[in-house]
Amino acid sequence: MSTSAPGRRALPILPAEAISTMKPELADVIEYRKSGLSANWIVGCPLECGYCVRHLFDNFAMKVPRRLMSDEDAVARLVGHPYFREHRTPIQLLNRATDPMLPVVKPHLFNVLRQLDGRGLTNHVLVITRWRVTPEDCAVLNSFTNLRLTVLVTHSNISNPKIEPVDSAIAAQSLRTLYEHAERYRTVLYWRPIVPGLNDSDADIARARELSRHAHATVFTGLFFRNEIASYYEAHGLPMPYDETARRKIMPAEAEQRILGAFEGDGSWGALFRKTSCGVAYAHGEADYNGHYGIRELCDICPPEQIARCAGAWTMPDPQAVTREARGLGAVGEVEVNERAIVVEGLDEPPRYYLQHGFGYQCHDRTKPHHHRQHGRAPIGWEAENGPTPA
Repeated sequence: MSTSAPGRRALPILPAEAISTMKPELADVIEYRKSGLSANWIVGCPLECGYCVRHLFDNFAMKVPRRLMSDEDAVARLVGHPYFREHRTPIQLLNRATDPMLPVVKPHLFNVLRQLDGRGLTNHVLVITRWRVTPEDCAVLNSFTNLRLTVLVTHSNISNPKIEPVDSAIAAQSLRTLYEHAERYRTVLYWRPIVPGLNDSDADIARARELSRHAHATVFTGLFFRNEIASYYEAHGLPMPYDETARRKIMPAEAEQRILGAFEGDGSWGALFRKTSCGVAYAHGEADYNGHYGIRELCDICPPEQIARCAGAWTMPDPQAVTREARGLGAVGEVEVNERAIVVEGLDEPPRYYLQHGFGYQCHDRTKPHHHRQHGRAPIGWEAENGPTPA
């Protein structure tokens, strides 16, 4: 019996031959994403949300969670990763191929959190769920004394069961429970994916405003609509949310303005943010670790005290130091440090995020520009303002 899941029979580990048939991206348990170095040592989820990124890994049909390795090996793989920095690199756990709060999964989540906390690490750790969280779970989450832990609760209010079979009331109750019992951790309302005409009615927005009072911060974002997800929609007769797909999340300008307008007023709603790291940092009373302050138009909805925190921490890095590190990672061409971001060529997302988190400063790919006010989003719904842009 493995010690990975105290008090519960541990999830079995898939045999090597089964893992070898998976997409390499799924079999590789460590992935560097914008919000952190992500550990995904458990795959399989029964929740069947139609827009899930699991479509991209060809494992949407895998409904029963299974481990790719032991919890101990996952921790070793994470902290031994060349891009991992103690106390600095943000971490995400089980955010790609399962829900971490499923009953058979959460003992493994808690075990990994316990091991990371036991190492004295103070890194930000993000856990994203839409499933049930109990007061007993909150007691476990409060027991970690070193990690800066944030639980982000995904809530969409999508009522079409073919797109999202999980009742959003489950997430709403989990959010309230987490907020009520929060001591050492923080909780964020992750209001996503927002799709015009599907879940952006006045009633949907009013629901999110009410829930924002039960969170330390609220982050809103649009739909990640890739070709694989569009194919699933088409095959299952689901209403197509957009006429085209995109590599970035889709959040049309008009939808954003309606949301921002609804949250304006007397300050009775919770603080609203466009970016995940901005909401997480605010919840912990810290400056944004992704350096979004350089993209000033992102800050126009942030509380004044948060803008002051980020302004105090934001420093343009030394171009020579940036160039030296970027070249060591494989950057080609000019390495630019401007008043908004580091701009490089020839680097995939992981090394760019490594630079970004190391310098606390945005790092962009010159071939995939972030246009003003579009905030790194897909051009769909922004053409009138910015003109056609690369997807």
